[in-house]
Amino acid sequence: MAERELKFCQHCGAQIALAAEICPKCGVRVKEAPITVQRKDAGVAAVLSFIFVGLGQIYNGQIGKGISFIVLGIIFLFTMLLLIGFILYPLFWIYNIYDAYNTAKNINAGIIKPD
Repeated sequence: MAERELKFCQHCGAQIALAAEICPKCGVRVKEAPITVQRKDAGVAAVLSFIFVGLGQIYNGQIGKGISFIVLGIIFLFTMLLLIGFILYPLFWIYNIYDAYNTAKNINAGIIKPD
């Protein structure tokens, strides 16, 4: 092996191949495993939330938040019998769409991580 294809293990000091992920002498990982985050389509998240409250959050990987939004949406639907739901449900529905869209954009930007 050529000299430029070698590096030193930061744990034991042994010479190892530049591409090595684990030091053959001490067995310690010397190369970080790549972290991949699945990209989310903000448009798909918004459309899913438009179709049914909470689906966009579930698509974004926020299962608990999505289920909470579904439960809140059902509660707000029942409050339509008291007429207040005609104000609360559309406001919540619009917020739900905005939240799903914004969360997907933030996941793609690396600002937040999905649950």
